[in-house]
Amino acid sequence: MLGKKALSAASAAAALPIEDVFSTWLYTGTGAAQTITNGIDLAGKGGLVWQKNRVNAAYDHNLFDTARGVTKKLITNDTFGDITETTYLTAFNSNGFSMGSDAGYNKLNEAHVSWTFRQAPRFFDVVTYTGTGANRTIAHDLGVVPGCIIVKRTDTTGAWQVYHRSNANTEYMVLNSTAAKATGTTRWNSTTPTSTVFSLGTDTTVNASGGTYVAYLFAHDPLGPSGDGSDGLIACGLHTQAVTDANELINLGWEPQWVLTKRANSSDDWILVDNMRGFLATGNSTMLRPNLPNVDGLTTSPRLASNGFVFSTTAGQQHIYIAIRRGPMREPTSGTEVLGLNARTGTGANATVTGGLTADAVLVKNRGSAVASLFSSRMTGTGYLVTSSAAVETAAGTTILQANPWDVMNGVKVGTTSTITNASGNTFINYLFKRAPGFLDVVTYAGTATARSVSHNLGVVPELIITKGRTTAGSNWLVDHVPSATGAYLDLTNAFTSGQFIWNNGCTATTISTTVTGSIVNALNQTYIAYLFASLPGISKVGTYTGNGSSQTIDCGFTTGARFILIKRTNSTGDWYVWDTARGIVTGNDPHLSLNTAAAEVTTNDTIDPASSGFIVNQVAATNVNVNTATCGYLAIA
Repeated sequence: MLGKKALSAASAAAALPIEDVFSTWLYTGTGAAQTITNGIDLAGKGGLVWQKNRVNAAYDHNLFDTARGVTKKLITNDTFGDITETTYLTAFNSNGFSMGSDAGYNKLNEAHVSWTFRQAPRFFDVVTYTGTGANRTIAHDLGVVPGCIIVKRTDTTGAWQVYHRSNANTEYMVLNSTAAKATGTTRWNSTTPTSTVFSLGTDTTVNASGGTYVAYLFAHDPLGPSGDGSDGLIACGLHTQAVTDANELINLGWEPQWVLTKRANSSDDWILVDNMRGFLATGNSTMLRPNLPNVDGLTTSPRLASNGFVFSTTAGQQHIYIAIRRGPMREPTSGTEVLGLNARTGTGANATVTGGLTADAVLVKNRGSAVASLFSSRMTGTGYLVTSSAAVETAAGTTILQANPWDVMNGVKVGTTSTITNASGNTFINYLFKRAPGFLDVVTYAGTATARSVSHNLGVVPELIITKGRTTAGSNWLVDHVPSATGAYLDLTNAFTSGQFIWNNGCTATTISTTVTGSIVNALNQTYIAYLFASLPGISKVGTYTGNGSSQTIDCGFTTGARFILIKRTNSTGDWYVWDTARGIVTGNDPHLSLNTAAAEVTTNDTIDPASSGFIVNQVAATNVNVNTATCGYLAIA
């Protein structure tokens, strides 16, 4: 075994945030040297880069790891041993990797994806060894029992051998094959791995005398060192479909961002999905097949859920899986990490609206026309809702959003001529939101018509919950203001009342609950989306204030002022007003929009002024958000 060192008390090691050890990174080939900066320390910690050209089936799944060196490539869809390449990967860096000009890794103007796995206890390890031809054990540094081990002979050809904890220790699968699991006692020596070693038999695919090998070890640690799932990073398991075509949940206790799965009891392809290319809650997810060089395709299973993922296949089918948790797990330190603002002029041609972050949701409004505001999320793909309407979710045509609008590292891809998102010469404001602990989570779920709880990953008790039925006609946007135990409708001007406070059965840091059975949030088999906001010091503030009839500073605890402000009068009728610094929060007139109407922005009043701690609100009759003794609720983001 090469390059390994013992880890004391590895089993007790604290899990790292997932963003420190795993990354899915989309990029367009340049045909020239380029560097991918994904925040993963490969130079200092070691790991694996797995890459695929997504649109050209002439190119394979390429794997490079730090144990074998930057010039050594393996291909998951073939049996080749090490292939020496000098123009593919060129460096493992402290924050990603660099690549050369080779078309297989960096073909000009073609779409590629990379998945980077960093070596870390309780997550992933790379081991190289030389075979002995005799039964033996190999040490590893996971610190927990491996959930999956993938072994490849590197000095000559040989099939990829896969151990999975859901199969017997006398069984194996083959990564470059569609075959079902098979029995072979000489692969793993009929011995289950432990938290420190895995066992090998005498089969030449894993342990020929003098042969060289690499093993990639994936932990099974869904609960993490805390034991409660709050810091679990990875899970390896088995799903057996109980009812044909039923949506059956594999409950991980957290939302995954990457899943590799294979049918175990019959022949089928390996399937790999991730949330950057399109791992959706409903509809088809975007997949690649590690056993084939095929381009991106579509699959109905698996599909995403806030606490795991869903299969819908034929009864009796068994699928093994590796699932990796969604990030980030670390709280943001700046508002610009979670909110991007982009005031732009439409081009009438496909465009990417950037905001300096990888967005999970977008709110778009045509500033100069009476056009409805569009709200869409990464979890729902091309589907969008209108904030001023109770209408069901609409699948965006290519004039509104591109075919895969979230398939980009920065922003969202809008379509061509739509006055909703990108008509030539029209002016737009785009709010790009990123999910992060303590700030925002986005949850999709299906109604049950019974009292129920819905899992979320916000990590704290939500303070502002915006819910909309996606498939139920006439379902208003419900807004729950949790601290005041009142609610209202986003698409209407109604005052807040306790009778419209729906998530009133108790909210926690992991669930929202309701006793309501009807269409507004919980009709049987109807689908819903919920946006959950909370106050995060220095980043966001959900609060209330009482008007003084003149002017007052609303202290949000910020240091550089609010960049986004949503205000609604709660004790009387009034619009849902929005201001932002991209259009202007100044000591003068400030443009504002109303989410409950399709009206163009208003630019002729001075309701808001800047303040370093938050914002100043002035009494202006046109908006009435500072009427003496009036109560108002707000969301502010720094």
